[in-house]
Amino acid sequence: MVRVKICGITNLQDGLGAVEAGADAVGFVFYKKSKRFVKPEDAKSIVSKLPPFVYKVGVFVNEEPRKILEIVKEVKLTAVQLHGDERPDSCEYLGTRVEVIKAFRIAEEKDVEEVFRYRGITPLFDTKVPEYGGSGKNFDWKILEPFKSCLKRFIVSGGLNSENIGEVVKRLSPYAVDVSSGVEAYPGRKDVEKMRAFVRNAKGL
Repeated sequence: MVRVKICGITNLQDGLGAVEAGADAVGFVFYKKSKRFVKPEDAKSIVSKLPPFVYKVGVFVNEEPRKILEIVKEVKLTAVQLHGDERPDSCEYLGTRVEVIKAFRIAEEKDVEEVFRYRGITPLFDTKVPEYGGSGKNFDWKILEPFKSCLKRFIVSGGLNSENIGEVVKRLSPYAVDVSSGVEAYPGRKDVEKMRAFVRNAKGL
């Protein structure tokens, strides 16, 4: 069954709501330019009150590996998600110390091929837009279909919501899906009913 990550958690209520809705993972954005930015000390407080079986993922953009590992230790993160221009060697270095999810921005097939330069990461495919971080826009999912057989596991993101997630899961059979704006009331605050509907439709419940 596909795993669901709800990203952009900024407060305990939304974190607990995501878990109650059935999310397998929650994400905290440590990129200061994001509308969903959360301070490490605040994320630490939220994480301390979440069940241990839920994955806690930190989202970073072009941050120094040393700083990333400091936040991993402080917040007690399970994995890191890199949404910038991180080089393969930096990702490989981090991957010896923490699970690494690397985001790739997709507009055409050659963008997907970039993933094969990286080792020891789980690729996340998002929509190619000028800015970093989540786009809230989807891409042509058919682009990924030729690569399904050669990718051990991958995550799909970008413009997902409760209405289109069923099609994405059926078409691509991803390891996981990642949603943020698609389950929000407004940037930085989640809508519990949208989270429930998303998880239900993603998992076919």
